[in-house]
Amino acid sequence: MISYEGASKLVLDSVRPLPAVTLPLMESLGMISADTVAAEFNLPSFDNSAMDGYAVRATECAIPGELPVIAAVMAGESLLTDSPAMVAVKIMTGAPIPPGFDAVIPFEEIVKEGDGFITVPSGVKAGQHIRFAGEDQKKGDAVVSKGTMIRAAEVSMLAACGVTTVAVFRRVRVAILSTGDELVEFGQPLIEGKIVNSNAPALAAAVMEAGGEPTMLGIAADTLESLKEKISEGLKYDVLVTTAGVSAGERDLVREVLESEGVNQLFWKVAIKPGGPTAFGMKGRVPVFSLPGNPVSSMLTFEVFVRSALLRMMGHSAVSRPVFKGVLDEDITKKEGKSGVVRLKVQRDGDIFRLSSAGNQQTGMQRTLLNADAVAVLPSDCGGVKKGEAIEFCFMHEMSMMV
Repeated sequence: MISYEGASKLVLDSVRPLPAVTLPLMESLGMISADTVAAEFNLPSFDNSAMDGYAVRATECAIPGELPVIAAVMAGESLLTDSPAMVAVKIMTGAPIPPGFDAVIPFEEIVKEGDGFITVPSGVKAGQHIRFAGEDQKKGDAVVSKGTMIRAAEVSMLAACGVTTVAVFRRVRVAILSTGDELVEFGQPLIEGKIVNSNAPALAAAVMEAGGEPTMLGIAADTLESLKEKISEGLKYDVLVTTAGVSAGERDLVREVLESEGVNQLFWKVAIKPGGPTAFGMKGRVPVFSLPGNPVSSMLTFEVFVRSALLRMMGHSAVSRPVFKGVLDEDITKKEGKSGVVRLKVQRDGDIFRLSSAGNQQTGMQRTLLNADAVAVLPSDCGGVKKGEAIEFCFMHEMSMMV
């Protein structure tokens, strides 16, 4: 049986980034650039004033003196004609610097303002309070490099530099297949003895949170014919995720069907609890994850195995959640021999994260997952952790990190 660490490495070593697509800038938000993107023009594209004040020639302001104000330039306007010597031009922030002028004196530094003239101070320096063309970004230089996530800041800079489309690694298309005669679709009447198929919408939501595009294929019956039809359809996507049918039960037929469909099975069980009956294989470039049918085990194995693979396929270089350290406020029990995934509540106490169990850790308790802020994967040789000890953990969602 493969270890948790070995399974995680094998998954990431097996997947590759998807092909790039070119999208309109706004549609690339949250995606990873597949190439370096260069500026279409300088930023700023012209010399402009950084302050409200007066444009002058620095050499004409060596000593205090009066200058007539011959014009005014607002943002969005321009003064294209040459001006005579020993004059000033009133100018607003963002307005183009008039030809021949090389400094701006802010209003508050003017010695005196009169009717059509100003008295300038001494010590005016050429270039003061001017934003020069290209000083922020030069035309042709890289705005973002390959592998950069397009966030609001990147959108702002790219738009300002004239970039309207971006080549990005496309979003991963994930087929989600639930299996089992005991299931009914969520939203349908619940018949006695049946179970609502909560795995499909839960996993679809997790795929969307990771930036992917899920498709729920419905429920496959516990027959070879039904499984073959559904799995064959799922293998047309970038990733196939199945739930249930991977244990040793009489009707657990998923492994047999995957083999018949040409999936190369790389592992079938993992030394982890919950989530031991988790399988992974590849058909060509398509990864296939077979997760347990238990809703808690399904979500936790998605978190520790599937999510990172999806991110890698969408071009992310960092695919694991940030790791923090916290101090336990209670004992956590665990048997040696398997890695253990523990659901945790997190409270901030100054600079310290204080950790406690999110509730009953039995896999039948979905509410514990609902209440959890974070998870910790305890190593296989760990026999439990005592109150007061520090352990590593990862927040499961950004909202839990906010204070």
